[in-house]
Amino acid sequence: MALHIHEACILLFVIPGLVSSAAISHEDYPADEGDQTSSNDNLIFDDYRGKGCVDDSGFVYKLGERFFPGHSNCPCVCALDGPVCDQPDCPKIHPKCTKVEHNGCCPECKEVKNFCEYHGKNYKILEEFKPSPCEWCRCEPSNEVHCVVADCAVPECVNPVYEPEQCCPVCKNGPNCFAGTTIIPAGIEVKVDECNICHCHNGDWWKPAQCSKRECQGKQTV
Repeated sequence: MALHIHEACILLFVIPGLVSSAAISHEDYPADEGDQTSSNDNLIFDDYRGKGCVDDSGFVYKLGERFFPGHSNCPCVCALDGPVCDQPDCPKIHPKCTKVEHNGCCPECKEVKNFCEYHGKNYKILEEFKPSPCEWCRCEPSNEVHCVVADCAVPECVNPVYEPEQCCPVCKNGPNCFAGTTIIPAGIEVKVDECNICHCHNGDWWKPAQCSKRECQGKQTV
């Protein structure tokens, strides 16, 4: 009985050795990813310098072949030293452009500002407006505001007034002029005191009134 137990123990010690050397092969346990990468560098990171060119998607082009490196790049030719790309004379982007797309070799303006900004307010193209009683403005297609200021005639009085929502001053009491410190109406002679009769110059309201002395009428006593 003791002999059989001893033989079984010997077999247990011998069999693991046989299994480890014969049954386990290197193919059953692949190498770590790091080991694979180091052994297959030339396959994963191919070097195409002097052989071809690669675009953004990984597609390889032969020497002399024309291709687009990326979605928004200009066309290139694959050369020994790498891609040689065109540098076209792209049209200038409108200064009022509010949306630019880079979907091709040259950037494109997809949206231009279609309004004018004036004193903090926006106006449509060709819209006319009056920012003040004396200004007339229009939003031009160039997105610029052009204004014209009213040229008021010189009022024919010495005391013009400005009415609400009116640009130019008006003479509410008609033409007049100064006779000393007194304002007299134009077109008639006015006795300004006991001795002087005055009248405004015809059309020259800004000049002092022309006066002439008359016989002074003294105060009568009773």
